[in-house]
Amino acid sequence: MRIHWPRRVFAQVLLTQVAITAGVVMLVTGLFLAPLSHELDNQTMRRALSIAQTTAAEPGLVDQLLNTEPSPTGPVQAEAERIRRATGALYIVVMDTRGVRWSHTETDRISKHVSTDPSTALSGREIMQIDIGTLGRSARAKVPLRDRHGTVVGAVSVGIAYKSVRQGLLGTIPALLQYAGAALAAGVVAALAVSRRLQRSTHGLAFADISALLDEREAMLHSIREAVLALDARGRIRLLNDEAQRLLDLTPEAVGRPLGDVLAPGRTAEVLAGRVDGANLLTVCRGRVLIANRMPTGDGGAVVTLRDRTELELLGRELDSTHGLLDALRAQDHEHANRLHTLLGLLELGRHEAAVEFVTEVTDGHRASAEQVAERVSDPLLSALLVGKAAVAAERGAALRVSPATRLPDVVVDPRDLVTVLGNLIDNALDVATLVEVELLAEGAGAVLRVSDNGPGVPVAMRERIFMEGWSTKQSPSHRERGIGLALVRRLAERYGGSARVTARAGGGAVFTVVLPEALAVRQLSEAGGAK
Repeated sequence: MRIHWPRRVFAQVLLTQVAITAGVVMLVTGLFLAPLSHELDNQTMRRALSIAQTTAAEPGLVDQLLNTEPSPTGPVQAEAERIRRATGALYIVVMDTRGVRWSHTETDRISKHVSTDPSTALSGREIMQIDIGTLGRSARAKVPLRDRHGTVVGAVSVGIAYKSVRQGLLGTIPALLQYAGAALAAGVVAALAVSRRLQRSTHGLAFADISALLDEREAMLHSIREAVLALDARGRIRLLNDEAQRLLDLTPEAVGRPLGDVLAPGRTAEVLAGRVDGANLLTVCRGRVLIANRMPTGDGGAVVTLRDRTELELLGRELDSTHGLLDALRAQDHEHANRLHTLLGLLELGRHEAAVEFVTEVTDGHRASAEQVAERVSDPLLSALLVGKAAVAAERGAALRVSPATRLPDVVVDPRDLVTVLGNLIDNALDVATLVEVELLAEGAGAVLRVSDNGPGVPVAMRERIFMEGWSTKQSPSHRERGIGLALVRRLAERYGGSARVTARAGGGAVFTVVLPEALAVRQLSEAGGAK
């Protein structure tokens, strides 16, 4: 029957850990038994040496060896057997200097020469060894036997059956196996716990499934058009797809670094870090309008998705401009209709001279108003914006005035940026005021835009909050979100190296001032000055 290797990660880890644990336990057991066997041999030989030394020191044994003949009933045999029975030795052999036995467990070997070499002991040295003799394998020791003058007169050889050493070793194995089994059981339990946790972490997937999921995730993340940013519990970036790198102007090296190290402080960093609550949060990053959604993960981190709403926001503002143009045209149409009705009445009444004067007055007044704006603001986009917004203001029952101090030559580097700033500020002012005054000034290569109104003003505590993305007191239109206009104004000013701020207007209201350094072409400005 063929055994298949399990596919799931936790099962493979469990089997691997059990195999490793069993191998380690067996190895440790073997490494423990090897020195244990040697130690038991050494202890048994030392025990034999002690018995031999005790026998050699027995009083009267030397005299009995020197004054009697070797005999199974002799005093030397009797003394040796007494000690052997008392100590449990296999044999105790007393020999003379010729190597002839005077005692032995088997009495028929008495008076015969010993089977092993006694020269070491007879030369005055003690010896321990494992050897094979007439009684089989034994742990033995030999010591010299000396008279009262220290002269070697014989030797004592003591042997302990090696079978008892083996039995001692085997007797330790059950206890050792119990400890090994307990260690193995503990290892298996630990491996099972680890595999269970791994099973929960991997959701019971196989290695092939995990590899496929990783490949699919990489392909998906780098192909979708939404930016995806994943953070761990410490706020470090652990995943960053191509769109996120583009929108946030980051590089792949940002992975693994804290969010605060790669993003400048501001609303974008606050939203990504989760310090701003809510769904579809608006933020502006490097001139782009982004919609952020943050979803926490189970390990304390989060996944943030970002959608680029810049094009949609521009379309929405173009739609607002179109609505504004329609309002201006409707206002002019209403005004022209009233004038035509007046002119028709004068003609029907036969007051032709009054009709001519009326037409001349209306034409001159309109031309004078447009010419005044064009004279002070030479850029056609800006002057057209001011004329159109003036008509919208009149339709709403408000007044839009251009300050007499306004002077802005036709040297604007990018008029669209100034149109964006000025249009946002005028629209916000017309929503809350009946009188709006615009002032445009050139200061060297920089432009200063100032819009004041007679509305309720902005409290001091809110003068910074109104420039935050997503902050607005107005209801959002259906086609786009509120809370972007002033944020774009400030970001655009910062992109030029300038600033945007709001202060109080004398007599009530607010004054928005935007400074745009390097917004004018210095070369053209000097030429214009020379022409004058």
